[in-house]
Amino acid sequence: MNSPGPYMLAPMAELSHRALRELIEGFNGPPAPVRPEYYTEMISVPALLAGGPFEEWYLDGGPCPERLVYQLLGADEGPLAAAAALLDRRDCLGIDVNMGCAAPVITKTGAGVRLMEDMDKAGRIIAALRRVTKKRLSAKLRLGPRGFRLPRPGPAGEAAEKSPSAGFEYLLEFCRRLESQGLDLIILHPRLAGEKFKGRARWDYVEALRGELSIPVAGNGDIAGWESMESRAREGPVMIGRLAVKEPWIFTRRNSPSLPDRDLLEKTALHFLDLLARYQPPEFHLSRARRFFRYYCDNFIWAEYLRNKINREETLEGMGRIIRGHCRTIPENAAP
Repeated sequence: MNSPGPYMLAPMAELSHRALRELIEGFNGPPAPVRPEYYTEMISVPALLAGGPFEEWYLDGGPCPERLVYQLLGADEGPLAAAAALLDRRDCLGIDVNMGCAAPVITKTGAGVRLMEDMDKAGRIIAALRRVTKKRLSAKLRLGPRGFRLPRPGPAGEAAEKSPSAGFEYLLEFCRRLESQGLDLIILHPRLAGEKFKGRARWDYVEALRGELSIPVAGNGDIAGWESMESRAREGPVMIGRLAVKEPWIFTRRNSPSLPDRDLLEKTALHFLDLLARYQPPEFHLSRARRFFRYYCDNFIWAEYLRNKINREETLEGMGRIIRGHCRTIPENAAP
């Protein structure tokens, strides 16, 4: 099994596509830092097996398939195994099973974090995938499934909540089951299903799992900047999500310690729009651009004003004009 690198790009809907990977890779010039692994946005198993009209875009492994992990979203072992068998023929680093998405549109199908409700079924899924692929096999989880709760805060509960012993037994048993069926890597977003992105990410649970499992455990959540990413990476693999959209240069910060100036911010935004037009179908252009600028605009002063203007625009060309105009109205070294 290929050991995970220190950094991974998270699987994010409408964000983790080739255009973003190309943008990030563009900052990885010589001298090359440790290069990140890239997880794709979740790929619907039924759509993949049915040969849906947009699947070729989801499967585009460029520009570095050797560091690409396909994430599958499905609820049943048969279709998941069939999809994994298809992906096993492609040039990629690995295959991941989404066991952590808590969006209602996903969980009502029995997929995502709902798979954590039944560890027997989850174990059968991993065993089925292990039989059809030799690629690195991983699963992305949360602390617990729907209805699962940690002790309430209080004189005793507050202390217990900070301890991995509180509610840790089920998570550990679940992960051990997956490990016993051939899983190579766990990625833990240490929040409960009902918390989504609220509250703090409980990284003590990540550390506790690392001490109990034989396979690597990557942590994901509440990485606020380069310093916190580097600090977490000293303890084990780190998965970065929205921060890498806001700061696509984040993985090369060690070579460029100063924050980008206005010209680089403008150049990066316009380059992303060009990449989007090149590597995504027209039907995806506006949704992907708006999702990207939802986070990237935080680099600018008057971020909300800029974001609203972009969201009202109906073409990539118009978005480019908005970016150019905005950059002409702000001071050269203005900070947000």
